[in-house]
Amino acid sequence: MTGVRVKKAILWAALLTFLVAIPLLLRENYLLRVATTVVLNIILASSLNLINGYSGQFSLGHAGFYCVGAYTAAILATRYQVSFWLLLPLSGLAAAAFSVLLGLPTLRLKGVFLAVATLGFSEIIRLTVLNWSALTRGPFGIPGIPFPRLFNLTIRTNAQFYYLALVIAALMLFSTYRIIHSRIGRAWIAIREDERSARAMGVEAFRYKLLNFAIGTFWAGVAGCFYAFFASYISPDSFKLDEGFSILAMVLVGGQGSLLGPILGATFLTVLPELFRGLAEYRMLIFGLIIILTMLVRPQGIAGGTMWSAKRSKARSGSQGNACAREVA
Repeated sequence: MTGVRVKKAILWAALLTFLVAIPLLLRENYLLRVATTVVLNIILASSLNLINGYSGQFSLGHAGFYCVGAYTAAILATRYQVSFWLLLPLSGLAAAAFSVLLGLPTLRLKGVFLAVATLGFSEIIRLTVLNWSALTRGPFGIPGIPFPRLFNLTIRTNAQFYYLALVIAALMLFSTYRIIHSRIGRAWIAIREDERSARAMGVEAFRYKLLNFAIGTFWAGVAGCFYAFFASYISPDSFKLDEGFSILAMVLVGGQGSLLGPILGATFLTVLPELFRGLAEYRMLIFGLIIILTMLVRPQGIAGGTMWSAKRSKARSGSQGNACAREVA
């Protein structure tokens, strides 16, 4: 067991070293911008994985919470000159608040019913920012979002934004790791494996699912805040349903229920379209084919655990869920 932990530690250390060195290896602004987008998508995919992969809920509305965070940051920054560093948690809290309002009546739904509810919410948010011109400037979007400042340093280059995104992603992944290996994380896993058994053993399923939803969407809001300052301009077109499906594809291809899965999925599905920019109009078709191929060849995703394999036994999943439920109870 100790050897496995050492190998994992070495793997994560090597990955972190490589990520830190990327701006030294990529000198072109275009490549650095793509690298920053990869890290941003890692945050989004990991936050959705927290919901879909660890508590077994199925959300398709992540783009809506991403949009809430972005517009919260853009409006407060341009109209009231609120600092970027204060807007990071405020944008996350705004997205989490919306998730609680949505979750209270909908989280008792399961499967496709919950997916449709979250999908509808995402579209409602997009149509709201598209038509509420007095607040959001509607289809014209919000331009002129100022660059973040850290003491006397103005963060404006792609390399600086890359390191900022990397710090946020590292903080997100570290906090996720700590939560997953806590009493709360064990409750989520128990609910994912067998919600009925978890409730029978004293786990308050609805409360833990709502908490899971709020934490996952909090980080989507944080990602939205970063995107607003990184792009310096946002519009409703950035938060269409395509964006939500792209985030879901990253989670499914990379592997649900693992920290490494969304990292691999986000990297692969962000870099791939850049390599085939001539096929941009077929982007969603390609994503769909990749998901189908992944489900056929490796249902658990590139780095997903065996618990997501189509060949898993019900007895094994049930025993794992009961063990987690006993630890929580």
